Amino acid sequence: SDLQKQEERGELLQPLIFILLVLCSVLLYFTVSLMDPGFVKSEEEADKSEEQSMVTPQVPSNIKMRRCGYCMVKQPMRAKHCQLCQHCVRRYDHHCPWIENCVGEKNHPLFIVYLTVQLVVLLWGCHVAWSGLYFEQSWDWLQHNIFLLTSFLLIVIFTIVVLLLLISHLYLISCNTTTWEFMSHHRISYLRHSELENPFDQGVILNLWRFFC
Repeated sequence: SDLQKQEERGELLQPLIFILLVLCSVLLYFTVSLMDPGFVKSEEEADKSEEQSMVTPQVPSNIKMRRCGYCMVKQPMRAKHCQLCQHCVRRYDHHCPWIENCVGEKNHPLFIVYLTVQLVVLLWGCHVAWSGLYFEQSWDWLQHNIFLLTSFLLIVIFTIVVLLLLISHLYLISCNTTTWEFMSHHRISYLRHSELENPFDQGVILNLWRFFC
């Protein structure tokens, strides 16, 4: 049959890989959306305080953990209260409206994996949509291809957004800083009173290693 011939020629492999990538993207989306991003719990305060003091010796010793005015837990360094989630989040990066969850210490690496897979799917979708377009300067052509053309333009827009988001996150990770710290550097006590511009930066390779591994 035609299906067997296509399988023998390897023509079914690409659609199968594409479908698997889409399923992987959906699975990653729900995983990142539903998992704990690193909510601060009261029983973890003492342990986390000791860990932070060991990992970040460059931070001035006079900067102490403060108690959150919303949930009344002691915030470890680099934590921030998210009013949408109603929790303090360790190594808070930002609250992402796409996933309706915070991006923090626990789900940030998986969030980067999700963006990477999503970018591959979108680029592949761009290629598929572009290959189906045969441009002609006629009204009939536009009527018959308006849906495909609109889909292609939307995919291009989403691709650009995801690409810029992924690049910006990888840059911040390579500097060992977060979106919140980057945007609010002048308002954060442990950064404002530090002698170094970024006391957490340990070099690109070590920053990436600590983040992903």
